[in-house]
Order: sequence, then structure tokens, then C-alpha cells
Amino acid sequence: LWFDGAMDVPESDCGFVKESDLLFHCNQCDKELVRKIAQLLLPGLATACVDNTTGLFKSPASVAVVMRKEMVDYLRQTSQMYFTEAVGQGDDIANMVEEFSDEPTEIISGFVDDFASSKRNLFSHVSAWLSSESREDKIDDFVQEMETNVFWSTDRREAIAEILIRNVDLKRAFHCSTKFDSAQQFAEHETQCSFRILGCTNKGCKTKFSAIHAEKHNSECPFKVIPCEQKCSERIVRHDMDRHCITICPMKLVNCPFYQVGCHSAFPQCNLEKHCSECLRSHLLYVLQVLHKQEASVEELRRRVQLLEKVNFVSQIAVLLLLFIFTSKFSYSSELSEAVDVRSLTLVIKEQEAKMKKLERDLSNVRDNQKLAKNPWLSVAHTEYERMGGMFFVSVLFSKVNDADLVNDVRFGYKVNDYKAVTVDGW
Repeated sequence: LWFDGAMDVPESDCGFVKESDLLFHCNQCDKELVRKIAQLLLPGLATACVDNTTGLFKSPASVAVVMRKEMVDYLRQTSQMYFTEAVGQGDDIANMVEEFSDEPTEIISGFVDDFASSKRNLFSHVSAWLSSESREDKIDDFVQEMETNVFWSTDRREAIAEILIRNVDLKRAFHCSTKFDSAQQFAEHETQCSFRILGCTNKGCKTKFSAIHAEKHNSECPFKVIPCEQKCSERIVRHDMDRHCITICPMKLVNCPFYQVGCHSAFPQCNLEKHCSECLRSHLLYVLQVLHKQEASVEELRRRVQLLEKVNFVSQIAVLLLLFIFTSKFSYSSELSEAVDVRSLTLVIKEQEAKMKKLERDLSNVRDNQKLAKNPWLSVAHTEYERMGGMFFVSVLFSKVNDADLVNDVRFGYKVNDYKAVTVDGW
């Protein structure tokens, strides 16, 4: 690709604009539409240059300057003819406006396509059938090259787009054509014109738009600070809203940390502590079901929950859940946090169940010893004891007794006259 000095930007692209046409006339146009049409011009020029040099020993850049001038002249003349054809109908002007009521973008896009088609040489017609993809690639590459070299600046293309809009917008829906007798009247109108150019006031946004689109831009501006979409108390910049809602927003929906074992509740992240507190019993039941699977019935598992509560297990679970809530506020990784929490709860339950089984065995021993106590001879025969420092220890569940409380017996040497069973808290 070579330009041979041909890519220099000329001093003016729109010499056909008369100075007299600008005096006391409001020529403001819809800024959004101006941008759209300006974007059509560069690909149109690239298409004309590529198709005009296909198969020849020339590059598209070698004809770019000449082709641009021809394109501007063509668009000027065609748009003026479009306007003349419409207004030259005299009394039928209203009907003609309806007939020529297409949006300016469609009309001007048609003009650009017609110009590009008129510049095709014989080779381009043939190659269009053989290698259309290659042609499109060349056009895209040349557009990129012109943008890089600022061959046709955006400002110049927008200036041409405004003139074309004024020629084809017969309904005056996209431009203002009000005329004024004095500069003062014109100045007053400029501050009120629906198509006057405004700048966004949101911090970080540099967008320019017509006053008629101020409300639309305000509803779309990515830099506007708005309330959280999930109704939390924060106000977030619009372009950060999605990230806020899926990460730190306290109203973000989360699954219960016991989801893996059966609790499928979903709730705002800020209600996690409340949910775990209210559903503690059901969470215990879910974990027990996983631990014992089919080994125990639902009623048996519920009994185990009650026993766990009796051995002060609830307070330990509360501490565990509070610890989980504290850590999750700083790092809430769904699957990992759930797995760690359920595993921790499972380990605690296993430990408590082991203690519970030991207490059940000890309780059974207490009851057996109470039965034996009714027969002093059997009681002594079945009671383990040892003499240490003048003290007797009667099982782990009986209180110590003094020597004075023991009476010699002929057959066994000692007889228990008095002992007291040690009670177990909570039973």
C-alpha cells in the first residue's frame, strides 16, 4: 500500500457551501444522525477506490484524493437534485414529502452505494463473482489505513454529513432551518434550539449530543451515578453496576451454605446470618441425613438433633456459623465456602455424637448400679474400687466415700453403707 503524497488532507472538502447561506440561519442538525452518516462515507470511499483499481497496477491509495473529490461532488449534486425534485412539484409538495419520507441515513447510504458502483471497472465485476471475501478484506484494510493516516478526518466528514442532511431531510425532523432577521434573534434562538449541541455533565463522560437527545443520553450514559439495581443502599456508576451486583452487593442472591446437603434456599447475601439462625435445626437434620444415609429413620435423626441440643451443641454450632459469616463477608466463594462449612459442621457433629454415645453408656451404668444398690452384697460384689490414701473411688460416676462410711464385712471384707450417684448435666 503506497500513497505517494496522495493522502494529504485538502484544505476544504465542502467548498460548495455558500457564505450567504450561513447568515442568520440556524443550521443545527441531529448530532447522532450526523455521526451515523459520517461513518458511512469512509467505507464508501474505500469501496470505490478498491473496485476502481482491481486488476490494475495501482493501489487504492493512488486514486484516493481524486476519488474523494468526485464522491463529495456526486453527493452534493445528487442530494440537491433530490431536494429539487421534491420541492419542484408545486401544489403537490405535501404528497412528495410523504413519498420522499425515508430516513436521511437510508437515502444518503443509497447515494454512497450508487457512487461506489459507478466506479467499478471490468476486473472488479469479474472478481466480485470469484473472490468476494478477498474484496471485502481489501476494503476493510483500506478503511483502516485511511483512519490511521487521518486521510479524511471525522470533523470534515461530519461537516459534509450536515449539509447532506439539510438537503434530504424534507420533513425537517433532523435539522433546524429557522431564519432570523437579526443577529440578536439568532443568538437568542441558539440557546433554545432543540438541536443545539450539549455536553454531558457526568464526571468522565465527554459525549456531545443534541439537546433533543439529552434525556435519552442521561438514561444510557455509562458514567451516570445511579441507585443499585438490586435495591441496596449504594449508588453506583452505571458501567460498574453489573460488577457490583454480582460481587459485593449485600442484596446479591446467594445459596444457603448448606445447599450441598439439602437446603436449597436462596436469599439476599445480607440475610445469611438470619437464615442460618432460623434454620439451624433443619441444617442439623440435613447433615445427619448425610452422615447416616439410610441407616436411621427421620424420627431417629430428629431424636439425635434433640440429644445434640441437650449436650449444649447448639451454642457450638452458633459459633461455627458466626465464624463462617464473618469470613464470608470478606471472601464469599460459593462452592469452596460451602464445602468447608459443611465439612466443619460434619466433624463437629461426629465428635458430639461420639461424646453422646459415651454419655449414654455411662447413663446405662448409673442405672444398673442404682439397681444393684438395693442389694448391698451384690453392690459390693459388682462395684470396682481400690484403696488409695484412705479414700475409695466407686466408678467414675460415684462420689468418693470416707473410711468411716465403710463397715467391715465377714464375707467380702467391706460393705458399702452409703454412696451417692453423680448426676450428669442435662439428663
